[in-house]
Order: sequence, then C-alpha cells, then structure tokens
Amino acid sequence: MIDIEKELKTVENNIKQLYEKSDVIQRIADVWIEALNNGHKIIFCGNGGSSTDSQHLSAELMGKYKLEREPLPSMSLAAEMSALTAICNDYSYDQVFSRQLKGLGNKGDVVVGLSTSGNSKNVIEAFRVAKEKGIKTVAFTGKNGGELVKYADIILNVPSDITNNIQEMHIVAGHLICGIVEEYFFNKKE
Repeated sequence: MIDIEKELKTVENNIKQLYEKSDVIQRIADVWIEALNNGHKIIFCGNGGSSTDSQHLSAELMGKYKLEREPLPSMSLAAEMSALTAICNDYSYDQVFSRQLKGLGNKGDVVVGLSTSGNSKNVIEAFRVAKEKGIKTVAFTGKNGGELVKYADIILNVPSDITNNIQEMHIVAGHLICGIVEEYFFNKKE
C-alpha cells in the first residue's frame, strides 16, 4: 500500500532540491525573454507524459499563467495530432518533432525539450534540427541528463531518476519560468 505521507515527503524534498537549480531556472527565463523580445517564439516538445507537460507549459505562455494579459507566442509540437500521426506513418516516430521544427522553427526561436531520461530520440532529433537552424535549445531532464546533454544550450537536469518525480519538478520549474517571463512583460512598475 502506498504511504501517502512518505510520498508527499519525497515530493517536498525534491522541490526543496530545486533551490540548487535557481540559477539555471533564471538563465532559461532570460533566454525565453530574449527570444520573445526579439519577436520569436518558444517551441516545446516532449515524449510520453512529457508531451502533455510541453502542451501545458506552452498554454501558460499563450493563454496566461497568473496575469490577465496578451498572449506570448509559443507552441507545442506534441499538440498537432494530424501532423504527429502523418509524420509517424510516412517517416518515423523519431522524426515526429524534427520534421515539424524544420517547417515551423526559425533562428531566434527557443526549443524546449522535455524528456525524463534525456534519451527520447524524437526530442534529440528535434535538438539536432534546432542546432542546424541556429535555434537555441533548453532541455528539461532527470538527474543524469542523458543524450540531450550533448545538444542542449541549457540543461535543467532535476535531481531525481524517478519519472513521476522528475515530471513534478519540471512543472514546478516551468511554472516559475513562465511566471518570471510573464512578470517581465506584463507587470512592469511604472
């Protein structure tokens, strides 16, 4: 039987460990702000459960996080079902994000790849295309970072190797970054 208090204590301890990643979280926010200031967009992708996390974070920018405001340009490559299924069918699952990025990504954009293992081939392929196009890359991974470490300009490798705990920390960090970005653009004190 699951010990609820023990599980919650694990989550609490993991979130506390994110303090050690404060500088990385700020650097990611700065990169997003720079891209958005220059008229570019934030493009998310993720495999499995991280695909819905990529959609969630994109929605925080396009809709709102906490403030009533204008949308910030972002998208998740995991959201377009017809493109996903067509690319998987006609090419391969490994190309599901990279093919979209070839058509939608521009120099100056930022690609944010979420992969708990850091070894999701479809996210790695997207980062390879991003590098070819001069697009900055930000990886959200677990403790060791996996293969994405080779391709990421910035890596947020959260201190866990347990999938659900990694995803919980990704959302917490992602929300912090969305909040920093939103505050920068829409809560300026005059």
